[in-house]
Amino acid sequence: MARSSPMDKHTLVKQLRTTFDEVVAVTGDGTNDAPALHEADIGLAMGIAGTEVAKESADVIILDDNFSTIVTVAKWGRSVYINIQKFVQFQLTVNVVALVVNFSSACLTGSAPLTAVQLLWVNMIMDTLGALALATEPPNDELMKRLPVGRRGNFITNAMWRNILGQAVYQFIVIWILQAKGKAMFGLDGPDSTLMLNTLIFNCFVFCQVFNEISSREMEEIDVFKGILDNYVFVVVIGATVFFQIIIIEFLGTFASTTPLTITQWIFSIFIGFLGMPIAAGLKTIPV
Repeated sequence: MARSSPMDKHTLVKQLRTTFDEVVAVTGDGTNDAPALHEADIGLAMGIAGTEVAKESADVIILDDNFSTIVTVAKWGRSVYINIQKFVQFQLTVNVVALVVNFSSACLTGSAPLTAVQLLWVNMIMDTLGALALATEPPNDELMKRLPVGRRGNFITNAMWRNILGQAVYQFIVIWILQAKGKAMFGLDGPDSTLMLNTLIFNCFVFCQVFNEISSREMEEIDVFKGILDNYVFVVVIGATVFFQIIIIEFLGTFASTTPLTITQWIFSIFIGFLGMPIAAGLKTIPV
């Protein structure tokens, strides 16, 4: 089509987009490419050889006129898309569990295990720190082996729903068992027993999110530790989350409605969180 008339190029792009419902990218550098560049979903114009009209009509300008740069554009585009998917998967899991636990507990027992300040901290882990950790994953060559997402492709895929629901069910069961049997399991009695139990539930819930964040690095692959040290932001965020969680539990009792936990309870909380990782790995083996 390179030497066709501008309207022929425009017609081809329009038919591919409308009749065949395809996502169309067009490269061009001349004025005669402008209608097709404008009509396409993604128009790529050449920065050096391209005319001003072509650049105005394009979405992306390739500054070095190197055709292989398009591969880099596609790789980064896919990376951003998948990183947002990972973050949404992580966020929905936290939201579903926090909402169901607090709502059902408030309806059945008249009190919610997670306080407003604790939910605010969970929200910080989920939104600010979670976004920083998962959205800064650098692109890799494996991304180019994936099938492209079509115009009608769902943003939240079946694999994501599988991971979200599986993790949510696990966390919900753990928290409900702790609420029902926690005092007997840990021999808690006295006036502070409810506060101690709620602190333990909160701690388990946060560590479930920490390990779920690591599991969310891959939606399909079981090996979630591959290349984890290449993304120093992710490592710092996980470290900061654990550090501040210790501060909140041990030193901010009045502010956060918590009480210091014993070493056994800390190990139990971390173990419950870690147990979510083999469950996440097992979920990924279920075909969808």
